[in-house]
Amino acid sequence: MKKLLYIALLGTGIAFGQVQKTEPPFWWSGMHNPELQVMFYGKNIAQYKPEVSDGVVVTNVVKTENPNYVFVTIDTKNVPAKELTFSFKNDKNKVAFTQKYDLKQRREGSAARASYTSADMMYLLMPDRFANGNPANDATKATTEKADRSAVNGRHGGDIQGIIDHLDYIQELGATAVWSTPLCEDNDPRGSYHGYGQSDVYKIDPRYGTNEDYLRLSSELKKRKMKLVLDYVTNHWGAEHWMYKDLPTYDWVHQFPGYSQSNYRMTTQFDTNASQVDKRQCVDGWFVPSMPDLNQSNPLVLKYLTQNAIWWIEYADLDGFRVDTYSYNDKDGISKWTKAITDEYPYFNIVGEVWMQNPAHMAYWQKDSKVGAIESFNSHLPSVMDFSLYDALQWTFNDDNSGWDNGMQRVYNNFTNDFLYPNINSILVFAENHDTNRINQNYAGDFKKYQMAMALVATVRGIPQLYYGSEIGMAGDKGKGDGDIRRDFPGGWKGDSNNAFTKAGRTAEQQKFFDFTSKLFTWRKGKDVIHNGKTMHFLPDNNVYVYFRYNDKETVMVVVNNAAENRTFKTARFAEGIKTFTKGIDVISGKVVDVTKDITIEPKSVLVLELK
Repeated sequence: MKKLLYIALLGTGIAFGQVQKTEPPFWWSGMHNPELQVMFYGKNIAQYKPEVSDGVVVTNVVKTENPNYVFVTIDTKNVPAKELTFSFKNDKNKVAFTQKYDLKQRREGSAARASYTSADMMYLLMPDRFANGNPANDATKATTEKADRSAVNGRHGGDIQGIIDHLDYIQELGATAVWSTPLCEDNDPRGSYHGYGQSDVYKIDPRYGTNEDYLRLSSELKKRKMKLVLDYVTNHWGAEHWMYKDLPTYDWVHQFPGYSQSNYRMTTQFDTNASQVDKRQCVDGWFVPSMPDLNQSNPLVLKYLTQNAIWWIEYADLDGFRVDTYSYNDKDGISKWTKAITDEYPYFNIVGEVWMQNPAHMAYWQKDSKVGAIESFNSHLPSVMDFSLYDALQWTFNDDNSGWDNGMQRVYNNFTNDFLYPNINSILVFAENHDTNRINQNYAGDFKKYQMAMALVATVRGIPQLYYGSEIGMAGDKGKGDGDIRRDFPGGWKGDSNNAFTKAGRTAEQQKFFDFTSKLFTWRKGKDVIHNGKTMHFLPDNNVYVYFRYNDKETVMVVVNNAAENRTFKTARFAEGIKTFTKGIDVISGKVVDVTKDITIEPKSVLVLELK
């Protein structure tokens, strides 16, 4: 079976006796881990013996059942930045061919680079749907799918230049970090716009631009003191990936043999009662048929993924990762991957997508989790996504009345589980993302409900994330397909009748959403009490939820009235939070509120009060 599979997958047209691909294509001198595994690919290349120039030591050579690959490990310790030469000798010890290889000089302070924290606001965008800055790259000879804006689930032509062109707009919103969905080549014949089925993980998709364009994006963000977050995919590649067409090893991807879909039951990763067959089906099963599931328990795969991630950090001067489908990976393998990156960059933040509803299940995956420690597991993952808060925010504001477990009680209940997380300030909080219903869809474009949701995201513990277009009231129904929740940003294409990137081009409704969002998150930028302060909250009463963010210097009082009518409440109940303060200034309206007397708050509204 294995031989037959290899005969079917072996690539054609590979020239004999030379290197066709070298990965990583280059590396850096002075890395924390001096061990470098270089993969060479070429027709029957495994028959040759590799050596390196300048006395660099080859510590290991791995040849697999596919003769077109050889993995050469060298020790770069104390090797300065220079050009090396790999020589490939035949059985007569004669050099058959050589390959140049660069060790580059690292940026100063690279290892100690800062990353995103709770002081940041992360703006999530899908480049294909954000803005088309360079129509000339909408279709390329090297890629199959061409831009067609009439195709809801097709490529529309947005690109890196489109992001660069609108960085001032993003900054005006109060965002300090940009998370773009994957930009590496995805050559699927259809639906490739999302980028999660990558076909080359060392190359930017030419329909987005070039590797150099990505470097320009990073540089332009740095000029604005903003951060670039790369969406990394460790769990799978796309079926068009060049290595999948000529697998280095049979077990490079999970095989049953061939395809078998995941059962998506991530609880099997830690369920002490789970059967092995169910656990394997979750972890080793493929996410979808077009995405071969990578085997992180294979040391060659794990090293390849680790070095690729580090290569992008170093090459593009990245400030952080978001990791797709984190909890579907082999958990020991992904733990090693994460630790290797954070060992190299101690302050580098990585947020993992752990889409689970139970906070204990999510907390299991955060670094130094006491939940994970029960079975001696440590993911080394600095941050997770707060999907349980997301769940609460989806429908809470449609509940005019609050019962035992609905209305604002849902939100309160979420925060009662904060004790589970080892680092509560390092979790990503959001009301929606590129895989969910648009919050403005759920709330039928109700501005007041949007205000309540965003005020919560902006003022609770953690790292807030805003999904592109929410700030102008964009809606989208996932029931109609992913394309509907990933609509084109109006004004991102030449000829768009509505340009929401400019004040002059926005409708009055769009401007209302934008002004609120910009004012809220711009205010948040300078508020350490929100970034790192403690939280004190009170049980919701009549669907009114009150909480405080405080430190030794400041206190912010947040009041959310989710009822359909005015609510008046006595402030004496909140004396623990109010202390000796006598008034609060509402961040949004500027209104001064006397916090020593009864407060009346309008229906479906929120107050964010800086106490004085």
